[in-house]
Amino acid sequence: MRLLIVGMLEGHISTAGQIAISRGAKVSQVDNIEAGLHALREGQGADLVMIDIKLPVAKFLKSIKEERINTPVVACGVSNDPDAAVAAIKAGAKEYIPLPPNPEMIAAVLQAVSEEQTSVIFKDPVMAGTLKLADQIAASDASILITGESGTGKEVLARYVHSKSKRASEKLVSVNCAAIPDNLLESELFGHEKGAFTGAVARRVGKFEEANGGTLLLDEISEMDIRLQAKMLRAIQEREIDRVGGSQPVKVDIRLIATSNRDLERHVREEKFREDLYFRLNVFNLQLPPLRQRPGDVRVLADHFTDKYAEANGLPARPISEAAMRRLEGHHWRGNVRELENTMHRAVLLAAGDEIDEGAITLTGEQLGSETKPAVSPLPPIGTAAVSAAAPGPQLGAPGLNETTGTEDAGSLVGRTVADVERQLIINTLEHCLGNRTHAATILGISIRTLRNKLKAYSEAGVQVPPPGEAEQAPI
Repeated sequence: MRLLIVGMLEGHISTAGQIAISRGAKVSQVDNIEAGLHALREGQGADLVMIDIKLPVAKFLKSIKEERINTPVVACGVSNDPDAAVAAIKAGAKEYIPLPPNPEMIAAVLQAVSEEQTSVIFKDPVMAGTLKLADQIAASDASILITGESGTGKEVLARYVHSKSKRASEKLVSVNCAAIPDNLLESELFGHEKGAFTGAVARRVGKFEEANGGTLLLDEISEMDIRLQAKMLRAIQEREIDRVGGSQPVKVDIRLIATSNRDLERHVREEKFREDLYFRLNVFNLQLPPLRQRPGDVRVLADHFTDKYAEANGLPARPISEAAMRRLEGHHWRGNVRELENTMHRAVLLAAGDEIDEGAITLTGEQLGSETKPAVSPLPPIGTAAVSAAAPGPQLGAPGLNETTGTEDAGSLVGRTVADVERQLIINTLEHCLGNRTHAATILGISIRTLRNKLKAYSEAGVQVPPPGEAEQAPI
């Protein structure tokens, strides 16, 4: 655990730092937000930032968001001004810690961050087998490719492997290859010099350098542009990188873990992914089974998410009724653990009695507040003429909708362009997924990058696009 403290904290810096160190954290401190940003840009990195509320917290949080530095931030201070604390939380801080520091509170925050990153919650024997293999290969420095459907917890498994490796005391640096535009991903990975391109206001160390001595996680590497894959291959082979706009190569020492929700062998055959890079990454392959193939995990995960979101929303912890649990265990879970997490978050907010009953469980394909619960069915076959539950059509009453079945008649599509029908399908699917881009892309059978590009085009054309949904990461 790496803790970066930003601010002087009126003499309490030493106490807070000593508490964190006693709990196993590596602590560094800077006086102001400029120095804090410099430390993060230069690859010093941090698993958690603690910032004094007397500093311009909102400016700091805005800067790290714009520069795609994904580090959780907690605010702290000796001030009794509640408005400052509330403003910090609204700006994006995860928590507020009053000072002088309480040892138990500091420990709890550090533990929460650590557990969120590395805990693997499971009970099913199928998952136990995957974890056993992960334990066997974790100690090596060999590259690992983790494959599985979206929402199965590939990044959590990668963090688990790192925590069991000989590099566990060093950094694990993650970069989502699907979430960063192609023209920025090279700079994100390899860094850039000041003035290398428009917007390069300062030198920025890339993820390869930041991970030096530790582990680099390349999430959803199948979405990386094939032109960038050649530079990636050289970096892996030579263990050196070239910053964008730089003149000298930089040596790096990393352990590489990559994840993909796609069939990379098929991508290789279709010349969408370099074969030599695939073999470099796939020294060991950890395959994460979908949630429907490890039903023994549904109960423990549902209980975990119930407790998590009850605490997060200041609500009493309620047990899940057996009737509700049977519905959860019988569901197909196309969105895997991520879908289950969102389902339990809704259930915690909807539950009214002493337990979470069936009425609070809203599964995929159902409307909030619906009195009837449709039977759970597997994914529809490809080629179905009507728009099915996997990709719901317009709401009842829309033009061209069959009043009996609630699906769109094939005849109503006549006279409409393919682009129009595609746009309607994408928007409706996104609404169905409560704005979750990754889940919607999985249902539609397209990459998340393709989905983002289409949504951007729709927004520019004046089409109302559902806002992003809940965070798209979930513990296993």
